[in-house]
Parts: sequence; C-alpha cells; structure tokens
Amino acid sequence: MAERSAKKLARIHRVRSLQLGQVQAQEAHAQARLAQEAALRRRIDALAANVQPSSAPALATSLAASAHFRERLRHTAEAADRRVEVAQQGLEDARAATREAKRDQTAVEKLIARHEADAALAALRALEALPPVRGNRHDPC
Repeated sequence: MAERSAKKLARIHRVRSLQLGQVQAQEAHAQARLAQEAALRRRIDALAANVQPSSAPALATSLAASAHFRERLRHTAEAADRRVEVAQQGLEDARAATREAKRDQTAVEKLIARHEADAALAALRALEALPPVRGNRHDPC
C-alpha cells in the first residue's frame, strides 16, 4: 500500500512540475507582451513629439496634414494605452497562476516528505520490535 501511495505521489509531483513549467512559460510570455506593448507606446510618443507644431512658418496644407497626423497618433496612443492595460492585467493573471501552481507543487512536496518521514518511522518501529540478536561472544582463550 505504501509503495502505491509513493508512486501516486511521485506521479502527482511530476504532473505539478510540468504544470508549473507551463505556467511559468505563460508568465514569461505575458512579460514579453507587456514589454512589447510598452515599447510600442513609447514609439508612438516619440512620433507625436516629432509632429508637434514648430515656430517655423509653414504652409496651410502642411499644418492641416500635421494636425491630421497628430489626431491619428492620438487615437493610436489611446489604443496602445488600452493594449498596455490588457497586457498588465494578463501579466497579473499569469503571476497569480504561477503562485497557485507553486503552492500546489509545494503542497505535493510536503506530502511526499511526510510520507517519507512516516515510512522511515515505521521502519524504525519495525526494527525496535525485532527480538534482540545476541550471538555467542567468545573471549580469547
């Protein structure tokens, strides 16, 4: 019975370890996505800064074109902000899933340790229950 339990705990531990690895990979992917979205938002800000009106005299069509471009950049920046928020939420969800998977794996590891300690204690008790072994001791003649 104890051997079956040990095998079952070992199998559960393998599964939990695989699940933990998958969840950690998802968290790394979420971190990469957040970094990518934040970099996109910074590029949009840099473009918007380059299109700001200048003090140099410009043609009316140039002013209208830059105003139109600024407006499109503003809409793009708002969409990028929403994507950054979604990526941050995804990262928070992935971190929570990682914490949960680590907690599950730790619980299984504690069960394995408890099972091993119980098995060792049972082996010690079995040794204590054995009758004492006394051999004939022959002293040198």
